[in-house]
Amino acid sequence: MQTEQAGNTPGTDATSAYVGWFRNSVPYINAHRGKTFVVAFPGEAVAAPRFPQLIQDVVLLHSLGIRVVLVHGARPQIDQRLQDSLLPIQIEHHRRVTDLASLPAVMEAIGRTAIQVQSQLVQCMAAAHLSPDHSVVSSGNYVVAKPYGVHNGIDYQHSGEVRRVRQDAIHQQLQDGHLVLLSPLGYSPTGEAFNLLWEEVAEAAATSLKADKIIYFNGEAGILDDHGQLVRELTVTEANGLINAHHAPHYTLISARDAVTKGINRAHIISYNNDGALLQELFTLDGTGTLLTQQTYENVRLAGVDDVASLLELIEPLEQQGVLVRRSRELLENEIEHFTLIERDDKIIACAALYPFAEEHSGELACVVVHPDYRQGNRGETLLKAIEQRAAMLGLHTLFVLTTRTAHWFMERGFSSAAISELPQHKQSLYNYQRNSKVFVKRLTAER
Repeated sequence: MQTEQAGNTPGTDATSAYVGWFRNSVPYINAHRGKTFVVAFPGEAVAAPRFPQLIQDVVLLHSLGIRVVLVHGARPQIDQRLQDSLLPIQIEHHRRVTDLASLPAVMEAIGRTAIQVQSQLVQCMAAAHLSPDHSVVSSGNYVVAKPYGVHNGIDYQHSGEVRRVRQDAIHQQLQDGHLVLLSPLGYSPTGEAFNLLWEEVAEAAATSLKADKIIYFNGEAGILDDHGQLVRELTVTEANGLINAHHAPHYTLISARDAVTKGINRAHIISYNNDGALLQELFTLDGTGTLLTQQTYENVRLAGVDDVASLLELIEPLEQQGVLVRRSRELLENEIEHFTLIERDDKIIACAALYPFAEEHSGELACVVVHPDYRQGNRGETLLKAIEQRAAMLGLHTLFVLTTRTAHWFMERGFSSAAISELPQHKQSLYNYQRNSKVFVKRLTAER
């Protein structure tokens, strides 16, 4: 029998962190269950040291009830097979020129890679003790292809592009609880084989299946800016700017952009070199790579009664520190109509309130709070602008704020120091001299 002194359990900090992460992942688990995700990776990922962990994470998604379509590439495997056969390697504008002599080697390399991926999947499914129905990897001629043809005088011969994806057949496999594996190889209706780009297969599968997400793996953490810093979020417009600014095209980003443009809600680009990148991207608020959407997924809106619990959770730390006046749940419920929120992925990360004093054409800006994890952006200014616009719509001419600790922030944004006597009469009668808050006022100007 093993015994251990209570209170000295090894790894307590690590255990607490794991428990906290697992609890916080519950909303994402529930949100993702039953959804269709296309997960795609290049042949370099298959050869990477962390590939077994990547496949383990894919199987975890599958076990949680997510309908997974997996797409693999095979470029380095094809290159190696061609070199072994003393056959030429020709790649033009990211697409291989596949002549008739090279086609058998290309097909063999793709087939071997598919078998390697499928073998890893089956091993992980067995280790996860999945039911027989959920331990099936389905692959087949789901992708119908056509010749890529002649471009800029180059005949790509047996390199092709996706004509269509047999979505009904794939949907049936997913409905039966199977995981679907697609390779970068397609067949024409007459039986000709064509070497395809894995990014195009993934994009076509996602759009045909109306997938909820498409997730691309590449060698870097995501999309990097000119300074080598990770770009966390991109809209389609911003992605177009990046694509147009670079002389060397980023084909994964182009594919992600095209997928979102065609109706996929979200495209993610993450690294196959980062252990657990897939889980972090899908089950944490900020993820680990780059998220591409049609529009930003932070939303500024008015609060409702259903937001009271989340608001209390957001403002409570500042109430305990004495930065904010304590508000009871009942008071917050009664005043909820005064609050404006910033919501990020269904989580409230910032708030501010506007209390109008109609007779004086003035309004109080109060309870300006941004979650500590999101204070590096301009969310405070976003809230202030939203409050100012709302105040203008109500016919207010000035905003005032009472603060004990953030005077300079307001001064930098156009507020001026004022006397208590300049407050609306009712607010003067409620002024707490014990808190000794400083008063700042800003005159609102109509925007053109």
